[in-house]
Amino acid sequence: MVYLQLFLAFLQIGAFSFGGGYAAMPLIQAQVIERYGWMNPAEFADLVTIAEMTPGPIAVNSATFVGNQVGGIGGALVATAGCILPSCIFVTVLAYVYTKYRTMGLLQGILESLRPAVVAMIATAGLTILIPAFFASGSVSFANGNFQIRPVLYFLAALFLLRKKKIDPIKVMVGCGVAEAVVQVVQTFT
Repeated sequence: MVYLQLFLAFLQIGAFSFGGGYAAMPLIQAQVIERYGWMNPAEFADLVTIAEMTPGPIAVNSATFVGNQVGGIGGALVATAGCILPSCIFVTVLAYVYTKYRTMGLLQGILESLRPAVVAMIATAGLTILIPAFFASGSVSFANGNFQIRPVLYFLAALFLLRKKKIDPIKVMVGCGVAEAVVQVVQTFT
């Protein structure tokens, strides 16, 4: 039963995650946390981090990770297959349609109307990742000890390095990881 649930959950994610992996994050969150309860918000934030760090599309990495957590290797295979199946079908059909009707105004209008929706989904994904990173409880509350300053500092430093200094994102991610490792070692010995 869990294999069927994994397949259908990620089939739905694969079918409706227009705009790439970040746009898929709200859909993944709805399935993984809210509908099936396979993860809590903190585990989901870890999932996003791991899916971003590993090679490949974020949605596929997420499907593989969640599938493995829930159903082992078989779950990983089933969830991944569910996630990529709609794309394989859609891309094949769209390639044919686009090639045949690419100059048609209706098709161009449809593509233009999808852009704002994709931006909204990416912004939602960003907030979904930021809130558990900045707040220990996973919800916005400035109660004693809930707001975490170190992740905010890492975020601001990473944003500055990425946008203003144009440093390679991999170097920025490694740098933040090294910085946190140094902080943890210092805290251990003090």
